[in-house]
Amino acid sequence: MASEESSRSGLTDKEAKEFHGFFITGFLLFTAIAVVAHVLVWMWRPWLPGKDGYSMLELTNTISQTLIG
Repeated sequence: MASEESSRSGLTDKEAKEFHGFFITGFLLFTAIAVVAHVLVWMWRPWLPGKDGYSMLELTNTISQTLIG
């Protein structure tokens, strides 16, 4: 083990490649979850107005005020 060279991080080449694989897998998983979450939020409430503008938000405010009291 002492004969293996290590980098400034203290990892051997094999350990660095293994860490890189875990890091890339985690990054891709996080990115996929974020993309799915953004698509779901876009389907629920688009952040760019449609042809009627933000008129749908007025209905949402009216409903919430009615429910809250």
